[in-house]
Amino acid sequence: MSNKTISSALISVFSKDGLEPIVKKLNDLNVTIYSTGGTEKFIKDLGITVIPVEDVTSYPSILGGRVKTLHPKVFGGILNRQNHEGDAAELAEFDIPQIDLVIVDLYPFEKTVASGASNQDIIEKIDIGGISLIRAAAKNYADVTCVSSVDDYAEFLELLETKNGETSEDDRKRFAAKAFNVSSHYDTAIFNYFNQNHDEAVLKISETKGKVLRYGENPHQKGFFFGDFDAMFTKLHGKELSYNNLLDVDAAVNLILEFKGEAPTFAILKHNNACGFAQRDTVHQAYVDALAGDPVSAFGGILICNTEIDKVTAEEIHKLFCEVVIAPSFSQDALEILKGKKNRILLVLNDVELPKTTVRTCLNGVLVQERDAKTDGKDDLTTVTKVTPTPEQIDDLIFASKLCKHTKSNTIVLAKNKQLCASGTGQTSRVDALNQAIHKAKSFNFDLDGAVMASDAFFPFPDCVEIADKAGIKAVIQPGGSIKDELSINYCNENDVAMVFTGTRHFKH
Repeated sequence: MSNKTISSALISVFSKDGLEPIVKKLNDLNVTIYSTGGTEKFIKDLGITVIPVEDVTSYPSILGGRVKTLHPKVFGGILNRQNHEGDAAELAEFDIPQIDLVIVDLYPFEKTVASGASNQDIIEKIDIGGISLIRAAAKNYADVTCVSSVDDYAEFLELLETKNGETSEDDRKRFAAKAFNVSSHYDTAIFNYFNQNHDEAVLKISETKGKVLRYGENPHQKGFFFGDFDAMFTKLHGKELSYNNLLDVDAAVNLILEFKGEAPTFAILKHNNACGFAQRDTVHQAYVDALAGDPVSAFGGILICNTEIDKVTAEEIHKLFCEVVIAPSFSQDALEILKGKKNRILLVLNDVELPKTTVRTCLNGVLVQERDAKTDGKDDLTTVTKVTPTPEQIDDLIFASKLCKHTKSNTIVLAKNKQLCASGTGQTSRVDALNQAIHKAKSFNFDLDGAVMASDAFFPFPDCVEIADKAGIKAVIQPGGSIKDELSINYCNENDVAMVFTGTRHFKH
């Protein structure tokens, strides 16, 4: 393993944050510094000598800055093999300076896309010179150190200070790996911008923020989370989230976003399904009525609501053993109460848009689909029976339909007065799902007279509407589309049950 002493550096960065101490240390080590544009001015303003790249190339920055460093004298200085006689001779022949260190970052392409900028502004943030410098320096890690991100400045500065400008091959290879991570992620983001409509049947995923979990679904399985958790949530308290916690949190967030901006709505989830759910005038009553849906399953569950949790609600929650509590905010009093259990995880849900596609492994590959962004609303309803649902029933039908969309198939959801009475989840038969829901509702003393039923898919036979009717249910929402729809419609007409079709199926496997 060969050690190298840095004697020259090319520095050209978009963001100057954290750069000053590195430049000063390089100057202290008598390193010759080359630079361009704004970075050159930044270094000069520090009172440090810097050589403009134009003095090396004898060529100015052109095309509005699109071409600055793309020149043989720059890339020759980076890519030459220092132990190669022929390369050394060519450097001398063409007056090419040796470059031992490259510090470059890239135009903020992803941030520009996220900001909603125009297509032209986004295109201008596709870095050409920077990405080329990074790849060249990382390729030649045998001789060159490449620092490709502001995230690596602290580590590199420590290296300079502890080794006085000397690097080992292991050091350089480590920074090269970081550099190729930066370049590959950057190219992936650009490709995905151009392929937003998936015209190319190609999947490229790059997540640079990874976390090792204690284990996976079970203790004998390794587990990892790749994503920007801190962008989604502000964690206020509690232990580290597990693999299963994260799955439940994902289900909870997707469900509660259906009720964003509505009256206080509270959900309690277990194994990715809501076991308690209610919408009320106050968050306290919403929690109390959600808990009433299944106080047994709520033990060890995930709690989430669409509004701030106040003191009186926190006092009720504190009586329950629960893993995670999520809300847009917590009052200070509520926070102090909920922190009373040291392991209870408290998360503030930030206003972050979820990905437009979902991805899961399948066989020896992956399945990708558009997120189910369709939410059934009043305008989507077609009454197919003689009896028209009342305004109150329509509100309950929409409420139940949103909940049904986020419950594992086959599913049936029973609701009344914007409260989940019970659901049948993940059953192999829709009749089984309905019978499970009815049995569960009755076990917790719900009166199903006047309740509504939501189904995630059509009824191939009239058996479900008959069972529901005999349990007291008088309004049904389903997608429709069975060749035997008329059988269910006829039963409803004969028994004064209202039924509406949405035209949209919401399977969740």
